[in-house]
Amino acid sequence: MARPKSFRELIVWQKAMALAKAVYEACRQMPKAESFDLRSQLRRSAISVPSNIAEGHGRLTDAQFRHFLGNARGSLCEAQTQIELASEFGWIHVAQVQKLMELSEEVARLLNGLIAVLGKPEGSQANSANGANHADSAQEDLQ
Repeated sequence: MARPKSFRELIVWQKAMALAKAVYEACRQMPKAESFDLRSQLRRSAISVPSNIAEGHGRLTDAQFRHFLGNARGSLCEAQTQIELASEFGWIHVAQVQKLMELSEEVARLLNGLIAVLGKPEGSQANSANGANHADSAQEDLQ
């Protein structure tokens, strides 16, 4: 399965970058006292998602790429947890929380689809349960 020449061509990376930017925007309204706590941790986890996608793309094998996509998915779950916590404290507006969660869910679906595609043997047509809905998008990412 051929990969794009650049990770920047991956739809999942583009969406993860949009999420990271939106997180940075949302963090601007958080209290200054949170600069080194939840706000900082949320930024780091959001940045980790596209960073892991890019790093995995640069690795030599699909198995290594898949490993880094798993890391990206873990960071995404971490960011979702931190968004919910910031929301419960009232530090992020409800509309922004909704936007962030929608973006993060889209990134999660794309990651799951790409992980499923990379986990298949070359030429396999079967979709896994986790990635079936977005395997086609993931396939496009790799062509």
